[in-house]
Amino acid sequence: MRAALLTVIVGIVLALPVSGKDKGVIGSWEGDSKCTVPSSPCQDEHVLFQIAEDRKDPFLLNLDAYRIVDGVPDFFVTLTCQYESKAGALSCTSSNKDKDDWEFHIMGDTMAGRMLMDKALYRRITLRKSPK
Repeated sequence: MRAALLTVIVGIVLALPVSGKDKGVIGSWEGDSKCTVPSSPCQDEHVLFQIAEDRKDPFLLNLDAYRIVDGVPDFFVTLTCQYESKAGALSCTSSNKDKDDWEFHIMGDTMAGRMLMDKALYRRITLRKSPK
């Protein structure tokens, strides 16, 4: 009976999302964001993403995105994200009226992703984790 209860408890704990402090995704990431829609106002940009644990919900992350203009970070959006560490999958969205979906895959110190707008591919993003 005790073994069965212990097995159930361990299973529940393993199924819970990992807290933000255990996520290797936290930190600064820098790279390029390339437009995929030529007729849009979108421009290719060099970007900096800073990912941190959400202060209100330890199972969410915040991604502050900056475009680098003349070597200086220029803030443009905060995204709310969920991270699945086993799959290396980071899924984000903004709180604006646009129906945007940001999807990333993390492998070590590289992150590759895309931004969908109304389910259409809008940007491709490639990043490397900045040294601590």
